[in-house]
Amino acid sequence: MSTLSIAIIIVFVVGYLFIALESVTKVNKAAVALLMFVVVWTLYMLDPGYFVSLEHPQFLDVLRLDHPELGSTVNPVMVFVTDIIQNHLGDTGTTLFFLMGAMTIVEVVDQNGGFDWVRRVMHTKSKRALLWRIAFMTFILSAILDNMTTSIVMIMILRKLVSQHKDRVLYAALVIIAANSGGAFSPIGDVTTIMLWNKGLITAAGVISEILIPSIVSMVVPALVIQMALKGDLGE
Repeated sequence: MSTLSIAIIIVFVVGYLFIALESVTKVNKAAVALLMFVVVWTLYMLDPGYFVSLEHPQFLDVLRLDHPELGSTVNPVMVFVTDIIQNHLGDTGTTLFFLMGAMTIVEVVDQNGGFDWVRRVMHTKSKRALLWRIAFMTFILSAILDNMTTSIVMIMILRKLVSQHKDRVLYAALVIIAANSGGAFSPIGDVTTIMLWNKGLITAAGVISEILIPSIVSMVVPALVIQMALKGDLGE
């Protein structure tokens, strides 16, 4: 294993630790991830020939098929690496632009009062009744929207419905659980399923038929546990 390979592994491990320990380090994990991948790709580009020959020993044959117009003066390694980077950016860009579009639509709807009906549906004085309304509403919305956007919307609504910080934390925990559960059985409900769906590796019918029941169970069981900590009415 080369020195660059060891350096890349070290950077990745350190970056992953910072991401996992975000609550301790207080450093935004998105910033850490971006910095980590910039450093990793920079190290990779210091000697791309080594990695290309190691991982893709037949890259010249592939390159001739993909780029028959290339002349002898062009560095084949750089062309091959450029194709790899473009493929990675393309996969990431597909998901990123989808999420940007979805979140933009949600923001426009929210600014025009489109989620007021959600607040009306969930309005109740009972803490436990609110718990189940939040759980199922989040579960359904996250299957239509993505789970991140749904979590943001539901947390915004919670801030207006629940005044006590302790109760709000419990409800927020359930929102995250329900959003991930609801997003798991929908091809557009989670970043992972979006990527798999875009690549044609899964179908909507297949995901729903196989994941729906486990998703419901993974939402209901934590809700039952959280329900034990909630008693009385809101505002008490």
